[in-house]
Amino acid sequence: MLITFEDINNILFAKKIKPKGCFHVGAHHCEEFNLYLNIGIEAKDIIWVEAHPKLVEEMNARNIPDLNLIQALITDKDDEDVTLNVANDYLSSSILEFGTHTTEYPDIQFIDKIEQKSITIDTFFERNNLDASKYDFWNIDIRGAELLALKGATKSIKHAKIIYLEVNSAELYKNCALIQDVDDFLAQYNFKRVLTNMTKHKCGDALYILNA
Repeated sequence: MLITFEDINNILFAKKIKPKGCFHVGAHHCEEFNLYLNIGIEAKDIIWVEAHPKLVEEMNARNIPDLNLIQALITDKDDEDVTLNVANDYLSSSILEFGTHTTEYPDIQFIDKIEQKSITIDTFFERNNLDASKYDFWNIDIRGAELLALKGATKSIKHAKIIYLEVNSAELYKNCALIQDVDDFLAQYNFKRVLTNMTKHKCGDALYILNA
């Protein structure tokens, strides 16, 4: 995460928001685990979602207490055949093809493809018998497909108060949403971007807060 724990905590304190639970799409190795604990979210109240089966297997093998990690590929459609392009660093894996990512990060390449069925966030909560109202801090990091994920969450997004996203100001992935597209979509649900940290590669992180 490019935005620090202190930055997030200060915003939450100022807005008098105490998160109940976290919904994290794009878990990778669950690197943000301690951050969530530091802002008062218990491990049992974090739902992790990861598309790559190998990463899910690796994390579950660690036997981390109260690790709720579910394998799923999140998009804006249910039950469609979707290709996950697997990158050699795993972190850059995406359902989208590389755009300017190829020149910005020349050492990173796609090395495999995995076919999966897609699922929306709304359906993910339903099929896994999860109460969306328990998860008000969302973190979505799926390499250019963040807006697609949000478009599949039109029912459950009403329970979110904090949304942390990877954002792009250029098409690092072909046809990915740009930060203004995300701003415009979330504004419909009364979210405002309050923190942004962009890198020289024209990608970064953004924190959105519900305007109560």
